[in-house]
Amino acid sequence: MTPAVGPYSPVRRAGDLVVCSGQLGARPGPSGPALVPGGTAAQVDQALANVADLLAGEGLGWDDVVKVTAFLADIGDYALFNERYVATLGDSRPARTVVAVAGLPLGAAVEVEVWADAGQAGQGAQVPDPKR
Repeated sequence: MTPAVGPYSPVRRAGDLVVCSGQLGARPGPSGPALVPGGTAAQVDQALANVADLLAGEGLGWDDVVKVTAFLADIGDYALFNERYVATLGDSRPARTVVAVAGLPLGAAVEVEVWADAGQAGQGAQVPDPKR
């Protein structure tokens, strides 16, 4: 797991709710976390892998995620982010927000945070169809 780049907890539980702090496309390095080489696509993949590691540590997976918030340093990377996101999450479709920001820690291209429901671990959060 990549250590936090600030004074916060990477993951916290509150009852059945699990919140994963924003994860960058970084890995541990000799001087602290360092962005992975390979540009934005590699950073997106690593950020999502870091989130998956946090979820796994809580006995959860992508199907348990109910909300994703992604921060992009360049909104022009939106399509690339979607491509890598779908490649990672498959058919899982949690609620999601993607916003462009002026800057991210370490000069990162992306940061991803998630909220998960541990009450139905492994079953995924089911939302009723409002048309029924």
